[in-house]
Amino acid sequence: MKRTIVVALLASATLAHAQGASAPAPAPVSAAKKELVQKVLLLQQPAIENMARSLVEQPAGQMMQAAGRALQQQVPAEKREAVGRGIEADVKKYVDESYPVVRERAVKIAPTTIGAVLEEKFTDDELKQLIAWLESSVNKKYLQLGAEMQNGFMQKLVAEARPLLDPKLQALETRVRTSLGVPAAPASAAPAAVGSAPAKAAAPARKASGAK
Repeated sequence: MKRTIVVALLASATLAHAQGASAPAPAPVSAAKKELVQKVLLLQQPAIENMARSLVEQPAGQMMQAAGRALQQQVPAEKREAVGRGIEADVKKYVDESYPVVRERAVKIAPTTIGAVLEEKFTDDELKQLIAWLESSVNKKYLQLGAEMQNGFMQKLVAEARPLLDPKLQALETRVRTSLGVPAAPASAAPAAVGSAPAKAAAPARKASGAK
Protein backbone atom coordinates (compact mmCIF):
# COMPACT_ATOMS: atom_id res chain seq x y z
CA MET A 1 0.00 0.00 0.00
CA LYS A 2 2.72 2.45 0.95
CA ARG A 3 4.72 1.71 -2.19
CA THR A 4 1.58 2.10 -4.32
CA ILE A 5 0.87 5.51 -2.82
CA VAL A 6 4.45 6.65 -3.38
CA VAL A 7 4.52 5.45 -7.00
CA ALA A 8 1.22 7.19 -7.74
CA LEU A 9 2.43 10.42 -6.19
CA LEU A 10 5.71 10.28 -8.10
CA ALA A 11 3.79 9.84 -11.35
CA SER A 12 1.66 12.84 -10.49
CA ALA A 13 4.75 14.84 -9.63
CA THR A 14 6.30 14.06 -13.03
CA LEU A 15 3.14 15.15 -14.84
CA ALA A 16 2.86 18.30 -12.78
CA HIS A 17 6.47 19.19 -13.56
CA ALA A 18 5.87 18.68 -17.29
CA GLN A 19 2.88 21.00 -17.18
CA GLY A 20 4.48 23.52 -14.86
CA ALA A 21 5.61 25.93 -17.58
CA SER A 22 2.07 26.74 -18.69
CA ALA A 23 0.27 26.30 -15.37
CA PRO A 24 -0.54 29.31 -13.17
CA ALA A 25 1.43 29.82 -9.99
CA PRO A 26 0.00 27.70 -7.16
CA ALA A 27 -1.76 29.37 -4.26
CA PRO A 28 0.30 29.82 -1.09
CA VAL A 29 0.27 26.77 1.17
CA SER A 30 -0.65 27.27 4.81
CA ALA A 31 1.69 26.25 7.59
CA ALA A 32 -0.93 23.80 8.85
CA LYS A 33 -1.08 22.05 5.48
CA LYS A 34 2.70 21.92 5.21
CA GLU A 35 2.75 20.22 8.61
CA LEU A 36 0.22 17.63 7.42
CA VAL A 37 2.26 16.96 4.29
CA GLN A 38 5.41 16.54 6.35
CA LYS A 39 3.64 13.96 8.49
CA VAL A 40 2.55 12.00 5.41
CA LEU A 41 6.12 12.04 4.09
CA LEU A 42 7.40 10.78 7.45
CA LEU A 43 4.90 7.92 7.38
CA GLN A 44 5.87 7.15 3.78
CA GLN A 45 9.62 7.26 4.42
CA PRO A 46 10.04 3.46 4.71
CA ALA A 47 8.45 3.06 1.26
CA ILE A 48 10.68 5.80 -0.15
CA GLU A 49 13.74 4.10 1.31
CA ASN A 50 12.64 0.75 -0.17
CA MET A 51 12.39 2.34 -3.60
CA ALA A 52 15.92 3.69 -3.19
CA ARG A 53 17.15 0.22 -2.21
CA SER A 54 15.44 -1.33 -5.25
CA LEU A 55 17.11 1.23 -7.49
CA VAL A 56 20.50 0.18 -6.13
CA GLU A 57 19.93 -3.57 -5.94
CA GLN A 58 18.19 -4.26 -9.23
CA PRO A 59 21.19 -3.70 -11.55
CA ALA A 60 23.42 -5.51 -9.06
CA GLY A 61 21.06 -8.46 -9.11
CA GLN A 62 21.04 -8.56 -12.88
CA MET A 63 24.83 -8.47 -12.87
CA MET A 64 24.94 -11.38 -10.41
CA GLN A 65 22.72 -13.40 -12.72
CA ALA A 66 25.01 -12.72 -15.66
CA ALA A 67 28.05 -13.52 -13.54
CA GLY A 68 26.54 -16.85 -12.50
CA ARG A 69 26.14 -17.85 -16.14
CA ALA A 70 29.61 -16.59 -17.07
CA LEU A 71 31.20 -18.59 -14.24
CA GLN A 72 29.79 -21.80 -15.70
CA GLN A 73 30.87 -20.96 -19.23
CA GLN A 74 34.24 -19.25 -18.85
CA VAL A 75 35.84 -20.13 -15.50
CA PRO A 76 37.51 -23.50 -14.79
CA ALA A 77 35.60 -25.58 -12.26
CA GLU A 78 38.39 -25.48 -9.68
CA LYS A 79 38.39 -21.66 -9.65
CA ARG A 80 34.63 -21.01 -9.63
CA GLU A 81 34.16 -20.95 -5.88
CA ALA A 82 36.88 -18.36 -5.28
CA VAL A 83 35.83 -16.21 -8.22
CA GLY A 84 32.17 -16.44 -7.22
CA ARG A 85 32.90 -15.34 -3.66
CA GLY A 86 34.97 -12.45 -4.94
CA ILE A 87 32.12 -11.28 -7.17
CA GLU A 88 29.63 -11.58 -4.31
CA ALA A 89 31.92 -9.48 -2.11
CA ASP A 90 32.24 -6.81 -4.80
CA VAL A 91 28.47 -6.66 -5.30
CA LYS A 92 27.84 -6.44 -1.56
CA LYS A 93 30.36 -3.62 -1.28
CA TYR A 94 28.62 -1.76 -4.10
CA VAL A 95 25.23 -2.09 -2.38
CA ASP A 96 26.59 -1.16 1.05
CA GLU A 97 28.29 1.95 -0.32
CA SER A 98 25.59 3.04 -2.77
CA TYR A 99 22.38 2.55 -0.81
CA PRO A 100 23.05 5.18 1.91
CA VAL A 101 23.86 7.77 -0.76
CA VAL A 102 20.73 7.04 -2.82
CA ARG A 103 18.57 6.79 0.30
CA GLU A 104 19.74 10.22 1.45
CA ARG A 105 18.99 11.70 -1.97
CA ALA A 106 15.54 10.05 -2.08
CA VAL A 107 14.56 11.43 1.31
CA LYS A 108 15.91 14.85 0.33
CA ILE A 109 13.91 15.17 -2.90
CA ALA A 110 10.67 13.71 -1.52
CA PRO A 111 9.32 17.06 -0.23
CA THR A 112 9.78 18.80 -3.61
CA THR A 113 8.25 15.90 -5.60
CA ILE A 114 5.81 13.83 -3.55
CA GLY A 115 5.28 16.67 -1.09
CA ALA A 116 4.52 19.14 -3.88
CA VAL A 117 1.78 16.86 -5.25
CA LEU A 118 0.29 16.40 -1.79
CA GLU A 119 0.19 20.15 -1.27
CA GLU A 120 -1.40 20.83 -4.64
CA LYS A 121 -3.82 17.94 -5.07
CA PHE A 122 -5.00 17.17 -1.54
CA THR A 123 -7.11 19.27 0.78
CA ASP A 124 -6.35 19.52 4.48
CA ASP A 125 -9.24 17.15 5.24
CA GLU A 126 -8.00 14.60 2.67
CA LEU A 127 -4.51 14.73 4.14
CA LYS A 128 -5.96 14.08 7.59
CA GLN A 129 -7.87 11.09 6.23
CA LEU A 130 -4.72 9.80 4.53
CA ILE A 131 -2.74 10.12 7.75
CA ALA A 132 -5.47 8.33 9.68
CA TRP A 133 -5.34 5.45 7.18
CA LEU A 134 -1.55 5.22 7.21
CA GLU A 135 -1.57 5.13 11.01
CA SER A 136 -4.51 2.72 11.27
CA SER A 137 -4.17 -0.81 12.61
CA VAL A 138 -5.80 -2.13 9.43
CA ASN A 139 -3.10 -0.59 7.24
CA LYS A 140 -0.34 -1.82 9.53
CA LYS A 141 -1.77 -5.34 9.46
CA TYR A 142 -2.07 -5.20 5.68
CA LEU A 143 1.57 -4.16 5.37
CA GLN A 144 2.70 -6.90 7.74
CA LEU A 145 0.87 -9.53 5.70
CA GLY A 146 1.70 -7.97 2.34
CA ALA A 147 5.00 -9.80 1.88
CA GLU A 148 3.41 -13.13 2.82
CA MET A 149 0.54 -12.61 0.39
CA GLN A 150 2.87 -11.49 -2.39
CA ASN A 151 5.25 -14.41 -1.87
CA GLY A 152 2.41 -16.92 -1.96
CA PHE A 153 0.98 -15.35 -5.09
CA MET A 154 4.35 -15.22 -6.87
CA GLN A 155 5.21 -18.83 -5.99
CA LYS A 156 1.91 -20.01 -7.42
CA LEU A 157 2.25 -17.81 -10.50
CA VAL A 158 5.82 -18.96 -11.17
CA ALA A 159 4.83 -22.61 -10.79
CA GLU A 160 2.05 -22.22 -13.32
CA ALA A 161 3.88 -19.90 -15.72
CA ARG A 162 7.20 -21.77 -15.87
CA PRO A 163 6.05 -24.71 -18.05
CA LEU A 164 4.40 -22.21 -20.39
CA LEU A 165 7.31 -19.80 -20.73
CA ASP A 166 10.49 -21.83 -20.30
CA PRO A 167 10.19 -23.57 -23.71
CA LYS A 168 9.58 -20.19 -25.33
CA LEU A 169 12.66 -18.74 -23.60
CA GLN A 170 14.77 -21.65 -24.80
CA ALA A 171 13.45 -21.27 -28.35
CA LEU A 172 14.14 -17.52 -28.20
CA GLU A 173 17.72 -18.12 -27.05
CA THR A 174 18.22 -20.60 -29.89
CA ARG A 175 16.99 -18.07 -32.45
CA VAL A 176 19.18 -15.32 -31.00
CA ARG A 177 22.25 -17.58 -31.03
CA THR A 178 21.50 -18.61 -34.61
CA SER A 179 21.22 -14.96 -35.65
CA LEU A 180 24.54 -14.20 -33.96
CA GLY A 181 26.25 -17.32 -35.27
CA VAL A 182 26.98 -18.47 -31.73
CA PRO A 183 27.08 -22.20 -30.90
CA ALA A 184 24.21 -23.67 -28.93
CA ALA A 185 24.55 -23.22 -25.18
CA PRO A 186 25.49 -26.24 -23.04
CA ALA A 187 22.84 -27.53 -20.65
CA SER A 188 24.56 -25.86 -17.69
CA ALA A 189 24.24 -22.48 -19.40
CA ALA A 190 20.54 -22.66 -20.24
CA PRO A 191 18.63 -19.39 -20.08
CA ALA A 192 17.35 -18.33 -16.68
CA ALA A 193 14.09 -20.03 -15.83
CA VAL A 194 10.91 -18.09 -15.20
CA GLY A 195 10.91 -16.97 -11.58
CA SER A 196 14.63 -16.19 -11.31
CA ALA A 197 13.87 -12.50 -10.82
CA PRO A 198 16.46 -9.85 -9.81
CA ALA A 199 15.30 -10.15 -6.19
CA LYS A 200 16.77 -13.68 -6.24
CA ALA A 201 19.80 -12.65 -8.24
CA ALA A 202 22.36 -13.84 -5.72
CA ALA A 203 21.22 -17.44 -6.12
CA PRO A 204 22.81 -18.17 -9.51
CA ALA A 205 26.18 -16.84 -8.35
CA ARG A 206 26.04 -18.91 -5.19
CA LYS A 207 25.25 -22.04 -7.16
CA ALA A 208 28.08 -21.28 -9.55
CA SER A 209 30.51 -20.52 -6.78
CA GLY A 210 29.72 -23.81 -5.07
CA ALA A 211 30.04 -25.91 -8.22
CA LYS A 212 32.89 -28.38 -8.38
